[in-house]
Order: sequence, then structure tokens, then C-alpha cells
Amino acid sequence: MDIYEESLKMHEKVRGKIAIAPKAKLENTHDLSLAYTPGVAEVSRRIKEQPGDVYKYTIKHNSVAVVSDGSAVLGLGNIGAEAAIPVMEGKAVLFKELAGIDAFPICVKTQDADEIVNLVKNIAPVFGGINLEDISAPRCFDIEARLQDIGIPVMHDDQHGTAVVTLAGLINASKLAGKNIGDLKVVVNGAGSAGIAITKLLLCIGADKNICKSVHELIICDRKGAIYDGRIDNMNKHKEEIAKYTNPKKISGPLSEAIKGADVFIGVSAQGALHEEDIKNMADKPIIFAMANPTPEIMPDDAKNAGAFIVATGRSDFENQVNNSLGFPGIFRGALDSRAKKITTNMKIAAAHAIAYCVVEPSTKKIVPGALDKNVAEKVALAVGKAYKEEQ
Repeated sequence: MDIYEESLKMHEKVRGKIAIAPKAKLENTHDLSLAYTPGVAEVSRRIKEQPGDVYKYTIKHNSVAVVSDGSAVLGLGNIGAEAAIPVMEGKAVLFKELAGIDAFPICVKTQDADEIVNLVKNIAPVFGGINLEDISAPRCFDIEARLQDIGIPVMHDDQHGTAVVTLAGLINASKLAGKNIGDLKVVVNGAGSAGIAITKLLLCIGADKNICKSVHELIICDRKGAIYDGRIDNMNKHKEEIAKYTNPKKISGPLSEAIKGADVFIGVSAQGALHEEDIKNMADKPIIFAMANPTPEIMPDDAKNAGAFIVATGRSDFENQVNNSLGFPGIFRGALDSRAKKITTNMKIAAAHAIAYCVVEPSTKKIVPGALDKNVAEKVALAVGKAYKEEQ
């Protein structure tokens, strides 16, 4: 029985990976009077008088909605709301197991950006944070941007969770290679949600420059090759914006041209996008993050045969798994505990450094902690909360 068949049987058996469990006892009529009518009326009156007390008396202080329209789920593509439920349930399990957060899947049967924005705004009163998940680009950028002023933190994890853990891995990988972050030439392959978010974080766009060290040079590629300021083919407003900060030499052509002399390859694209010859054309001690799922841009053994110094993927069956679960539980834990209204770039950078420092003795086979290391979320939460308070 392979992992897919085994997972199918497990899901059929449990029929949903999460459930609601009461925290207040309900054993007699007095308990009922406290938890429900008439006693609960006083709680509602207090919240009406002091809206901030909703965090004191309700689940809002420790709850996150995992919101998806099912348009970009894993490597499955646009599979719709119902088919997205098992994935969002899995995300909720990770929130609970790794950070003690009560999360609930909200899979919506619309892919209209306006409807999703309005829905999130209207359900926000009961949640302390919103985790946008598996929403396709470029709509995901606009949806997230339009929800930044609703009074609670909203983060599209496919963008920022991936970016945070990537930066964490790069911090340790560059140290092992004997290179400074500020000297690196990086090529990011894939200009979707994750690729653009990684690019922004590595260039410290939106960050306090005093706490952030930007990479020296970055080129981002899409299916048409290197993106540069002034390119016309296959562009959108998000690519046009990021082009202003990247590829200063305006290198054009395919990935094989952009990658020449690069220290780092970061792939959030497709199976087989990177070839052994590309790695041979990179700088000394090339660092390869081949994170396409389920099959990476190049298989680790092939990358090493071509001279890769460090190889990371998104898969749990290979060493150096760059997994969002190292980031989002602690990021939201820190945001909830500090009552943050937003998750800022400085908070993401703090999270990345906290993740990197969780590896006491980094090696070429271990640049990030294990995906299920329960110590990570606590350390990330502390770093995120500290960064938020320092910004106030």
C-alpha cells in the first residue's frame, strides 16, 4: 500500500481530521446557565461596551481561519472548494499540534476576488487571524493587499511562509558555503505567489534596512525566461513592479542564461526546470533549493552529481525539507500573542532568523529544523512578537 492509498483509508476512517471540543463543562443546569442563557448575556453586554474584551471572553484570542478558494492546491491546480477541504483540515491540524492554535478550514465556492475579500471581512469578528491558502496568482496578491487593514493579521502562507523558510535555509546554507548573504547572486525560477514573495524578502523590500541584509543581485525567471524592467512579453503589474528591483543588468533569455555565475538557485516552478549543465555554470559551491512539488526542478542526486554544495527540496523524503510548517504556526502564534494587526516584513525576517538559529550545528544535510520540531514555533513566536513590539 503506497502513501496515497494509506492516506485515503485514514481519511475515510476519521472522516475529518479536526473536531470541536468544548472547554467549558456542561454537566448540569447551572453549567448551562453559565455557558449559555441567561449568564452569557452579561458576557455579550461587556463586549458591546468594550469591543476589545472579545479577546478576553471568546475564542478570538486563539483562532485562525484557513481560507481557500481551491484554485491552486498543492500540485493539483484548480480543484475547487470541496476538494480543498482535506488540505485545509491538514493545515488546521498543524496549527493545533505545532502552536496550540484553533484553526478552522473555510473553503469558499467562489473565485471572485471581491467576493473573497468581502467574505473575509465579514467573518473577521470571530477570528484572531486569517491564513489565506492555495489561492492562485495574481489574484492572491490583490486579495491579501486589500485585507491588510481589517484589524487582524492576514497572511497568504503560500507566499510568505515559503519565503520565510527559504530565507532561514539560505542563512545557514550561505554560512556553510563561506559566503555572505550580501554578496550572493540569486536566481529565483517561478514568478508566481511564492517566487515574488521570496524575491521581496531576499531584497528586503518593505523592511527596516537596519535589521535586514539584502542579497547582492537577484534575477527572477518565469516561463519566458529572465524578467527585466521593460520586458513586454508575459508580464503583469506584479512582475512589472518586481522588475524595478531585480536583474539590474537586464539579462534576457532562458534560465540557462540567467543562472550563469549564480551562487543560489531557488525553484518554485516545475519538474525538470533545472539541468545538471546549469549547475555546472554556477559559481563555486552552488546552493540549490529545488522546491517544486511533488517533483523538484532537479532531483537531489542529479544536483549533487553536477557539483551542488547544498540541495534542499520541499519533500519530507529528502534531506533539507523547506516546509511552510516551520513558519506559519509560530508566525501566527506570535501575532496572536502580541495582538498584532498586521504581519510585517520585519516580523517575517525575525521569524526566518529564529528558524535558522533552531539548527544549533548546521550541516550540508541539515540547514533547517525538522518539519515537526515542536520547539520551532515557540521560538518563532517570541521573535515575531518582539519584532512587532519594536515597530510600535
